[in-house]
Amino acid sequence: MTAADPARDAEVPLIRIVDDDPNLRDALLFMLSQEGWQAVAFPDGESFLRSEAPSAPGVLILDVRMPGMSGIELHRELRRRGFEQPVIFLTAHGDIDMAVEELRRGAFHFLQKPLDPEKLLSAVAQAVELDKRRRLGMPPVEEIRARIAALRPREREVMSLLAEGRLNADIADRLGLSIRTVEAHRASAYVKLRVKNAAEAAALWAAAQTDEDGGLG
Repeated sequence: MTAADPARDAEVPLIRIVDDDPNLRDALLFMLSQEGWQAVAFPDGESFLRSEAPSAPGVLILDVRMPGMSGIELHRELRRRGFEQPVIFLTAHGDIDMAVEELRRGAFHFLQKPLDPEKLLSAVAQAVELDKRRRLGMPPVEEIRARIAALRPREREVMSLLAEGRLNADIADRLGLSIRTVEAHRASAYVKLRVKNAAEAAALWAAAQTDEDGGLG
């Protein structure tokens, strides 16, 4: 039933599937494993909660309707316990309203059955990236972009080159500035971006560039 042991390396994302349909569970496990994801499946919410999987980093794929504990009830129980991993709901047509309500309560996405494999794999990749940023203490991409938008044009140019790994002297030469001016722009940008060093700034820049909505150009 499982394609991975949830007791493995805690830093490797684990895709958890909770669905009472064994054929769908097997199909999802196969599809995810073919794409290189580690995945594990459970037939119901109760068995999932008894496992070590709830606290693992990664993503949870939940069927909205299941015998016993529903996906909605499981999602709310996980939030009550403080688990913040992204949740993707699988819904039949009649469950859309419930899924939308769970989006308001913090779920990441919902997908209608029958599933579109490309949409599912895309949602999983985006959710894994979101979980990674959360664990690293990074803010949502909307906030990251708002911080970057607050930079003056020259600060933006400096930070863009800094994110490429360039040193102050190289940045100064490329932009026709003095090193002291580059340092001043860099210090001002750090304050607006709320970062302490070049590594943190580069991580924010990369998160904004690679998000699904398209990046900063």
